[in-house]
Amino acid sequence: MPIEDLARSEVVTADPGTSVTELANSMESKDVGSIVITEGDEPVGIVTDRDLALRVVGADVDPGTQTAEDVMTTELTSIGSEAGFYEAADLMAESGIRRLPVCEGDVLVGIITADDLTELLADEQQQLANVIRAQRPEY
Repeated sequence: MPIEDLARSEVVTADPGTSVTELANSMESKDVGSIVITEGDEPVGIVTDRDLALRVVGADVDPGTQTAEDVMTTELTSIGSEAGFYEAADLMAESGIRRLPVCEGDVLVGIITADDLTELLADEQQQLANVIRAQRPEY
């Protein structure tokens, strides 16, 4: 199944100049752990809740002076929308990341997370369990 069928198409994004306070407020109000930083439709970085904790709070930096550009991860790992589930899982494991922007060319079209993949696997396991239950004899 292509990752575009599994990814969330509504991605929370912000400009590089967005303050870290605005980023944190957006994460809270939209109930997400990351915001993809874009210039136009092109992703140029990502800020996670962990980035805010380590690069702002942990570094004892004044949040009022920091923007997305100051704290974002710029070596962004992304995946093409035509890639498959296992390719996405492998890429996350190899890169040590939990959030993977999905792109068509240079354009951001979605995001898939480790939680999304885990939920999908759990759903598949439940379906398999239902098949097994339906076919096993009564005890």
